[in-house]
Amino acid sequence: MTEISDDYLDLSCEDKGRLMMDMVFRMIMHYGFWFGEVRHQMGMEPALEMMDSVVPRGVDITMNRMAKTLGFEMENGLPKAWLNLDDLTMNTVLQDLAKNWLVMDGVWFQAVESAHGMNDAKRCNDSCWGKFSPYEAYAIKKFLGLDKAPGLAGLKRALSFRMYSFINKQSIVDEGPQSFVFQMDACRVQAARKRKGLPDYPCKSAGLVEYTYFARAIDPHIKTACIGCPPDPHPDDWFCAWRFTYE
Repeated sequence: MTEISDDYLDLSCEDKGRLMMDMVFRMIMHYGFWFGEVRHQMGMEPALEMMDSVVPRGVDITMNRMAKTLGFEMENGLPKAWLNLDDLTMNTVLQDLAKNWLVMDGVWFQAVESAHGMNDAKRCNDSCWGKFSPYEAYAIKKFLGLDKAPGLAGLKRALSFRMYSFINKQSIVDEGPQSFVFQMDACRVQAARKRKGLPDYPCKSAGLVEYTYFARAIDPHIKTACIGCPPDPHPDDWFCAWRFTYE
């Protein structure tokens, strides 16, 4: 390993590039700690409300400063180069972002499992879903402009914008005005295990948290029931299935 200079001005281009990436992650962690502490001190709803004022302002400041330094144009709060991408490339980028999200989720799981074992990894995983699912529901509701309690119709729309929806194959079976069944027909994680000759990953404990919290955050009147999720046996045409009922 090469020795790092005491002054960042004397760093090589490669070391400055690595430092840039490190600073980006520091920013992400710092903002995450801020949100976590505000949520802890004041509650989830006030933290989300404050985030709604923090994020647009922070992104606007950051992107305009980077645009000025790097010489790219902004349009409607977005890099103009993004808006000039063809539709196929934009769709691929969305899928790549979702894949990277899932990969990093797996990297965290494997790190905890390697250091502390499967039970602690599953415990951390399930707890993480308890925080991420309601946030993802909140973010999607805001993006789609859904009402505070949009019912089953709102939940159907929201399920189509989860990170998983960009990389997994899913379907909905209507049962009537008061309920529907959501099926994960093709799961990227389980398919990878199947290719390696491994049994299904037992994700039911995480799924009970994930889907229950997500549906409740979309509309508190919606109840969630698991039809089947590994380690439960399941048919070949889906890996897990969940019934959502409006009460």
